[in-house]
Amino acid sequence: MTRDTDTATEANRLAWNASAQRHRESEEWQRQLSGFGDPSFSTFDETIASALADNGLKGARTVQICCNNGRETLSMLALGAAHATGIDQSDAFIAQAEELRRVSPHGDNARFICANVYALPDELKGQFDLALITIGVLNWMPDLPRFLSVVSSLLSSGGRLLIYETHPVLDMFEPHGEDTHTPKYSYFRAEPFITEDEIVYDGSAAGKAPPSWWHFHTMGDIVTGCVKSGLQIAELSEFPHSNREVDYDIYLGNEAQLPLCYTLVASKS
Repeated sequence: MTRDTDTATEANRLAWNASAQRHRESEEWQRQLSGFGDPSFSTFDETIASALADNGLKGARTVQICCNNGRETLSMLALGAAHATGIDQSDAFIAQAEELRRVSPHGDNARFICANVYALPDELKGQFDLALITIGVLNWMPDLPRFLSVVSSLLSSGGRLLIYETHPVLDMFEPHGEDTHTPKYSYFRAEPFITEDEIVYDGSAAGKAPPSWWHFHTMGDIVTGCVKSGLQIAELSEFPHSNREVDYDIYLGNEAQLPLCYTLVASKS
C-alpha cells in the first residue's frame, strides 16, 4: 500500500469506530436486534434481494466486504446462502455484527473477520462463490484497483461479484447546498473529500468525529477495475431509486431523472 492509502484507510477506521455508538443508539439498530431472531428477517430491498437470487445465492459460500454491523451478511443467510463471511476493519462494528449473529438462528453459519481489506489473510483466497459489495463501500477505497483485485482473489473459479452501489453521478451534487440540483463537483474529481462530520445516515445532525476520507470514482474506474482484476462483466443495471442516506431523496421523481444507484455483476473465469 502507498502511504496515502495507509493514511486514508486508518483515518476511515477511526471515523467508523467513532460513529458506532450513534448507530447503536438508533431505532434501526433496535429493529435489527429484535428482527434477526426471525430466521426470515432481512434488511435487503427488492432490488438487491432479486439480484442475489439471480446470481446463485442459494446454497452459496458468500462473503461481504466492508460488512459494517453484519446486517446484510446475515440477511444473505436468511435468503438461502449456505455460509456467510463478513469482513470489516472497524472492530466496533464487528462487535455489533457478533451481537446480531448471536441472536440469529443462522448464526452458526456466519463468521465475522476484523481486518484491513488491503491485507486480508491468505486463507480466504478462492474460498467464495459469491462476493457482495453494497452502498458506499467503493467511495471509502483510496486505491480502487487494488481493492477490486483483493475482492477478485476471494472468489473461486466461476464465482461472482455483485455490487449494489450509489451511482457515481450523484457525487456531483450537494444535497445541503443552496442549489441542490446544479452540479457542484466535477464527475472527474481526483482529490478526496475530507470531513470531520460524524458518519450518520438517518438525517440526524452529525457531531464532530475523526476525519474521514471519501474518494470519487467514475463508472469507468469501477468497470475497468473489475476487468483488470480478472473479472468479466456480466451485467450493469442503473436505477432511478436512491439507496443512499435520506438526504438524497430530493433527487427522486424528477422529470429529468438522474441515475441514483446501480447493480454490477462480474464473474471470475
